Amino acid sequence: MSNEVYAFALKSTLNEIQNACPDVTSNFIFKDGEILAKDRNTEEENATQTLEAFDAITERADPLGEIENISIQSAEGKVNIAAMNDFYLTTVSSNEADEKYVNTLTRVLIPIVIKLSEKFQSASIENEPITTVQPEPEEDDAEKVTDEFIDDETPDEDEANENEQSYEEEPEEETAATEPYNEPVQESEIDDEPLIPDPPVTQLIVENLGGLLVPSDTIRVDQEIINQWNELYGDNKINEVEVEALNGKTTRCKFKHIKKSKDTGKGIIKMPEKMQLTLEIAAGELVTVKPIIE
Repeated sequence: MSNEVYAFALKSTLNEIQNACPDVTSNFIFKDGEILAKDRNTEEENATQTLEAFDAITERADPLGEIENISIQSAEGKVNIAAMNDFYLTTVSSNEADEKYVNTLTRVLIPIVIKLSEKFQSASIENEPITTVQPEPEEDDAEKVTDEFIDDETPDEDEANENEQSYEEEPEEETAATEPYNEPVQESEIDDEPLIPDPPVTQLIVENLGGLLVPSDTIRVDQEIINQWNELYGDNKINEVEVEALNGKTTRCKFKHIKKSKDTGKGIIKMPEKMQLTLEIAAGELVTVKPIIE
């Protein structure tokens, strides 16, 4: 989904949160290093500095696992960064703010708005009409047809009889001449159908994915593998993968790239323990992974 759809819906939501909580002085949402929406009191420069600081913290805290929440308290106020789906909400509030009320409000409103935006985008794509452009007749052909009608308005009687006799004597030749024209049309229709290659299957070694508040429905794979999927399928959306164990157990789940540079290129898959229990496997075993094309 385009970020513009999210930005339009989330900006109004952030302003309403600030109206309901006057102690919230600033809030904004970012995803993949890009600021998607901010309230009317948030300056672009301050939001960018916060985003850079967050990236620095996540790099140092990567050994702890997936970061779901960061809270910073000072004498002047509080800063809270919370993960919601693939988005991050940053809230700046005074020390007098009711933290429980703010968290309850944001963790309910923001996910609802994100889901509604996704449904709205999906409905727009499904209902988009498909239009075809009919080719216009060439000017030379139109003039030729007109000239033929003008020249043949009063045909010679003998010539008309000769043509009629020729038609009666050789019906099979004209029929044979018209038959081959159906063949190239059928071939062109078959050739124009887009072919989607079968999803590639990659075999990887399981490693544990642990840490504070690690999502149980997300695995991590090498960025090079994700790049191969994107190059193979282009504009086709890949949101989930299918993981299959050697015992035949399978599961569908979300995926992200491995952050640690030392783990890239080793043919591993980082998997939460809950997912390992579902597949009845353990760290060190082999599994196969393939993308799910939508």
